[in-house]
Amino acid sequence: MFEQETIASIARAAEDAGLEPAALLAVAEVESAGKAFATMGGKREPLIRFEGHYFDRRLTGARQAQARAAGLASPKAGGVANPRTQSGRWALLERACDIDRKAALESVSWGLGQVMGAHWLWLGYANVEALVEEARSGVAGQARLMVRYIERAGLRTSLERRDWAAFAKGYNGPAYKKYGYDTKIAAAYERHRKAGGKAGKDSSGKEKAPDDRPVLKTGARGAAVTELQMLLCAAGQDCDIDGVFGPATAAAVRRFQQETGLSPDGFAGPKTLTALRRGKSADDEQTAFWLRLRDFMARLFGAA
Repeated sequence: MFEQETIASIARAAEDAGLEPAALLAVAEVESAGKAFATMGGKREPLIRFEGHYFDRRLTGARQAQARAAGLASPKAGGVANPRTQSGRWALLERACDIDRKAALESVSWGLGQVMGAHWLWLGYANVEALVEEARSGVAGQARLMVRYIERAGLRTSLERRDWAAFAKGYNGPAYKKYGYDTKIAAAYERHRKAGGKAGKDSSGKEKAPDDRPVLKTGARGAAVTELQMLLCAAGQDCDIDGVFGPATAAAVRRFQQETGLSPDGFAGPKTLTALRRGKSADDEQTAFWLRLRDFMARLFGAA
């Protein structure tokens, strides 16, 4: 079971994305077995799983031979066993990074949602390092990564409809029934729904933002800023995507806030991010509709 701080972080990430907190909490709990991080060397790190067959595919020649000889790569899925402990898995990752850092980071599933590093480009990150930075930034960063995967994989609708079988099939693959992912998510959802699935509140009764989910403002850097800039561009704002919250990004935030009736303070807080993500979700759904219509027309006239 998650700690209250973890529940609050995931709930806020869900609210920022316009999702029901209980639904996202349920998926996160099943994927992570109710544990959001491991503490190593005094630092909280996301849970990881190393996939040796991914690593093998990304290597050639001498590096591939070196990795196979070291027991870090295999052409067969499951050919490289993961250590039982997270400290062992991180040590294994460090050894793989010594051979090829990019390939190693791409060969790991990261955090609450166990999202593969190999998906960095598909998910819109500048590079695999940016995806890893997001996962290592805290529970909220892991939740944002999971939300990004859910939306990119077209699973938002099944999550919103609480169609757990459809969601589990899309997220976990066709073997989901064998492992009961759908029933596990359904049970976790009911528990979180009854508990409220809400972020914590402070003594004044206001919603409490987790420490690892700050408002983005001038001077901020990193994956969260890159995502903000991508959302601003998708919303039609002129903005460089460089991961640095400078004057141009602040101006783009203010313009968006003015256009959507928000207070134009230039800070990207939960309300601004929610408005940006909802707009992107609507655009994605409209684009998907026209692509489906195009494919249907092509089949119709092709058959004629």
